[in-house]
Amino acid sequence: MFRMSPLFRALCASALLVTALPTFAQALPTPAASATPAAGATSGAPQTLPAGAMAVVNGVQIPQSALDSAVQAVISRNQDATDSPKLRKALKEQLIVREVMRQQAVSAHYDQRPEIVQASGTDKTDLVIRAWMQDNVHVPAPTEREIRARYDTTNVELGKFEFKPQVIVVADQKLAQDVISKAKAGQPFDALARDYSMVPSKANGGEMPWVSFRTPVKEGNTHGVPVEFARALAQLKVGAVAPQPVRSGQAWVVVKLEDKRAMKVQPYSEVKEEIRRELTAEAMDAGAAKLVKSLVQSATIVQ
Repeated sequence: MFRMSPLFRALCASALLVTALPTFAQALPTPAASATPAAGATSGAPQTLPAGAMAVVNGVQIPQSALDSAVQAVISRNQDATDSPKLRKALKEQLIVREVMRQQAVSAHYDQRPEIVQASGTDKTDLVIRAWMQDNVHVPAPTEREIRARYDTTNVELGKFEFKPQVIVVADQKLAQDVISKAKAGQPFDALARDYSMVPSKANGGEMPWVSFRTPVKEGNTHGVPVEFARALAQLKVGAVAPQPVRSGQAWVVVKLEDKRAMKVQPYSEVKEEIRRELTAEAMDAGAAKLVKSLVQSATIVQ
């Protein structure tokens, strides 16, 4: 069967907003001994934070309590997570970027839409940002030539087999090892995924899309699948769990091979629309990246 969606996208992406926040934190100004405005702000004496604020974005304070709540939310979802400077730095950056985006959406009156007015709390903020992003990221439709090129390129990259993985993604290596031990002891993998995983696939027991890549596994020749992940899958028997977790950015992935089958390439006519959606999603991600980076860099941020 033809599959063009890289596993990496399925592992890392849930909603556009979730993908955007950590990605664009790098656009933030680096805090100095005293806080400074972001790029594009009016120059002048360094500003200081008001009491109780962790940052000020375009004159709007983000309270320290918001960061404390975010830290506690992460810890409550992951029993092995700890309150650390690294965690706080990452969450602080995400909260700042989120506020930049919220302000942009509110200035365009997206908060006054009926479906958003009826929402509450954090959900309302996420909804207003997502609605604004969807309406303001414009990308051209993929051409027939681009769709065909993706089809041809993907077929060249496919291997003899397809692999059906299950994954549990956690933030800590020790927790990943503990989960592996539980799976080896006979605890159902899908139940462990629902209890421990921190990515959307937890809802369906960690199941991921079928993937295919050439074997033996070589760097740069895995059809979008992270190379260590591909190596783990290729070495497993159906139903087995990898003895070691795979590192993926700041996360650790417990890998199980749920099923394996011979690769069968689908005709172009059957997958054309699927490829079109994939190319559109990729273009939307790139467009969102450009837009949000611009917003963050032009904001006045004191931290």
